[in-house]
Amino acid sequence: MASTTEIHGYCDTKFALVNETFANNFEQGLEVGASFAATIDGKFVVDIWGGYIDEAQTKPWGKDTIVCVFSTTKVMTSICALMLIDRGLLDPDAPVARYWPEFAQAGKEAVLIRHIMSHTAGLPALDSMPLPKEALYDWDKVVELLAIQKPWWEPGKDWGYHAITFGHLLGEVVRRITGKTLGTFFREEVAEPLGADFHIGLPEKHERRVAQIIPAPELKPGDVGYFSPESMLGRAMNFPVTSPLVARERPFRAAELPASNGHGNARSVAHVTAAVACGGRLGAVRLMGAQTINRALEEQYYGIPSSFPMPIRFGIGFGLNSKELPMSPNSRVLWWSGWGGSLAVMDLDAGLSYSYAMNKMSHATNGDPRVVPLIRALYKCLK
Repeated sequence: MASTTEIHGYCDTKFALVNETFANNFEQGLEVGASFAATIDGKFVVDIWGGYIDEAQTKPWGKDTIVCVFSTTKVMTSICALMLIDRGLLDPDAPVARYWPEFAQAGKEAVLIRHIMSHTAGLPALDSMPLPKEALYDWDKVVELLAIQKPWWEPGKDWGYHAITFGHLLGEVVRRITGKTLGTFFREEVAEPLGADFHIGLPEKHERRVAQIIPAPELKPGDVGYFSPESMLGRAMNFPVTSPLVARERPFRAAELPASNGHGNARSVAHVTAAVACGGRLGAVRLMGAQTINRALEEQYYGIPSSFPMPIRFGIGFGLNSKELPMSPNSRVLWWSGWGGSLAVMDLDAGLSYSYAMNKMSHATNGDPRVVPLIRALYKCLK
């Protein structure tokens, strides 16, 4: 049966199955608006989009539509940190306090850079919570509170999702080293050189292009995927925002939240990550060398965390491929995803990057029903 959903963009004929699979997601009512892109050796083989940017489905998703990708932003933030590692300005085995002296308070002298880059630092939230929503936008206040916060577990011994604090912890280290905010460093050192339409701190001139986030139905106790607001994961996620509807607000979009509020689309994410998938260089732009990428692949944690409902395998800055969450049939893979379904994957063995970005959110935590078929189709086309 032919699809009635109009899919726009470019898809190499070899990857026609990806286009069909993407269209099928719309036919099944799984999407409102979305984009998917893939590169091989830095060249796009898929760059497609479809649907609408608004919940009422009156405004088409266009080539230049961007959307909040939530935690897929962490991929960009980790790339910035790897660039500093590559330049010899940041040592993943060094204490965080080497770069941020105030951080050594409350028994954190031994917390290492690789701990904050792998969600094993024990700082997923603050004892001083709940905080008012406005606190999310007060960078200095949040990092001051993190500096005096005692770890919730022995650093390196457990994994807990630093949903928001990841960005402040790593972003403050980048600021201490470079004198630039993470958003500024990313713009000047990554986005502009590569010509990538991705923003951490969205200028107001781009507001017209932003797709409207559409939350998934609220989960209740007993539902698959539900977690209590009082749990460690609940406190980490609600820091201090409890609803994805905040992504519709200008203050959220304008802020620089390196863990959670990057705006882009599948094309821009796949383009940036293509540089990593190609060994650290894309054309004339060098972000890092192969040795630095190999460091990111060093396993920091693999197991079932005390605060998370499924096995996690994590390296320095990124998720690693695992049998529980397979992103590729290959082994040398770096990836992470965002609240609701967005995704960025770098398959170093295949020289492949791929990304998915959408506005209709899903609760899926172990295999989004929209993304899993796309991954299967992509690799089937590669054979």
